[in-house]
Amino acid sequence: MKTILFPKKAQANPELKALWAELKNAQGELSLAYRQFDQAVDPELVESCVYHISAVKARCNYLIRAIKEHSPEALAAVQLEHPEKEAAWI
Repeated sequence: MKTILFPKKAQANPELKALWAELKNAQGELSLAYRQFDQAVDPELVESCVYHISAVKARCNYLIRAIKEHSPEALAAVQLEHPEKEAAWI
């Protein structure tokens, strides 16, 4: 009788890894966009920052949906990792 103590580790999906990496980059870009907004003084710069924040949020939303499609349990990891930020992406 053959007993398997540990199941084979599933191969990581390279597309899912790429989505995670892009989401992490987008999170950094969103943080930077908020810092720029906080420092903007000129009304045109403020408006530009608002549009940039909106665009990055839209990209984060897209990436979260794409990750969820590839792996529903992966979305739970996003929410557990940054519960305060998840609401800001919607």
